[in-house]
Amino acid sequence: MAIERAYPRSMPEEHPASVSESELALVADHASLGLIRFDSALRVRSANLAAHHALERRPGSLIGKTLMSTFVDHRLEELVRAAAGGESGGRELDSVDHASIMVRARPASGGGAWVTLENVTELQRLRRMRSEFVDNLSHELRTPLANVRLLTEMLMDDLEREEVSTRVRERVATIDVETGHLVQMVNELLDLSRIEQTSTPIRHDEVLLGPLVASSLQRLRTFAERQGVILVELVPDDLPPLLGDEERLDQLLMNLLHNAIKFSPDGGTVTVTTEERPDQVVVSVKDHGMGIPAKDQDRVFERFYKVDRARQRGLGGTGLGLAIAKHIAEAHGGRIWLVSAEGEGSTFSFSVPFA
Repeated sequence: MAIERAYPRSMPEEHPASVSESELALVADHASLGLIRFDSALRVRSANLAAHHALERRPGSLIGKTLMSTFVDHRLEELVRAAAGGESGGRELDSVDHASIMVRARPASGGGAWVTLENVTELQRLRRMRSEFVDNLSHELRTPLANVRLLTEMLMDDLEREEVSTRVRERVATIDVETGHLVQMVNELLDLSRIEQTSTPIRHDEVLLGPLVASSLQRLRTFAERQGVILVELVPDDLPPLLGDEERLDQLLMNLLHNAIKFSPDGGTVTVTTEERPDQVVVSVKDHGMGIPAKDQDRVFERFYKVDRARQRGLGGTGLGLAIAKHIAEAHGGRIWLVSAEGEGSTFSFSVPFA
């Protein structure tokens, strides 16, 4: 029995390099990525061999199946229905043999949806290995680093009572500062690992944004004054409560504010604003610093990525703050993005749903 597939039967005659439907079907069946085409009635119009294998079905048996009988999972049904309505998305599926399948859906031209199925079991295993390595390394480093900092502080106290050269004092102070950077990096690595693996679950409480912003600004006010930066808060008092984890949202906001202050010029301004939307609020942190080149803007949320190490020399930082901020925003069902221009400054924004 012939299987109908969602590929054009042939290219227009005026194109010399036309490809037949059978050739396209052959390519699809040899692809390692599962492909399913749902029509506007949300029945399977075509599916390649990889899709049948991922769902543990006999080849050809998916054709004509309804959405629910294809996945037998109401969450995936909602995902595909949303894609048919114009909203792309993805969700992980655990198969019978404990394999992890990433299911992604996007709208199809002419109605319906395209669904891809990718086996990410090995990728998940590698992620777990990386997370375990980071956890073990962090725990092994924290104790000796804490001891070094303690000894350095004791040594600095002793130097206050001794007549030693300024050079010795400066060297001991440098050891203390650099050890502090290492402690910060270890703590942020461990924190990021826990957030990625969801070993520290996100709470879903009602959070008032106004007091949260005021508290974050207050804690950073001394740092801002040292940098010569003015902090401005433009958050209305009548915002509805957010749905989220107050501690994590505070961490997200603190990371954005700290970066904005650090890269602002003397006399610059850092402003926190909000934009209320029907089901969520957008919080923005704007600075008037050096800005971020266009070529780097897609990578600033990667771990350890720094825009220009030469320009940032002496400013410290681990390159993990924005990666942590991204994971926190996404864990709340929101997202984070930036708008920036070199020499004009940057605006980092994130969205959080209302309670």
